[in-house]
Amino acid sequence: MKETTPTAMLPCFDKWCQRFDDLLKTKAQKREFRQYLGGLLGESERKNVFQMARDAVEVTYHKLHHFLTDAPWSSDKINERRLEVMNQCRQTKIRPKYRVRATRGSLSLKRCFLRYFRA
Repeated sequence: MKETTPTAMLPCFDKWCQRFDDLLKTKAQKREFRQYLGGLLGESERKNVFQMARDAVEVTYHKLHHFLTDAPWSSDKINERRLEVMNQCRQTKIRPKYRVRATRGSLSLKRCFLRYFRA
């Protein structure tokens, strides 16, 4: 069963994603970025591209896969921005001994995003 649709996402989700829009060049990249994050935050048991595309409305495997593997965006810049955003909030501020790791194929963002939205 399809669990998420882009129009059903909370306005705060889109507002939060807008903080990354200047790092993404095209409307398609911005759309797929939101769909990828929606998939990470979704209730799917497995967090892979196939499962995310299958469980969400208006998300296709090929577009999401292309965004993660071939689209020209910088995972380092996205991660740097994520850390800046997290450090602006007391609840998600990174402690000196805390190590954050992210890779292009699998941005380790779910836990951080959940903290942000629960705050």
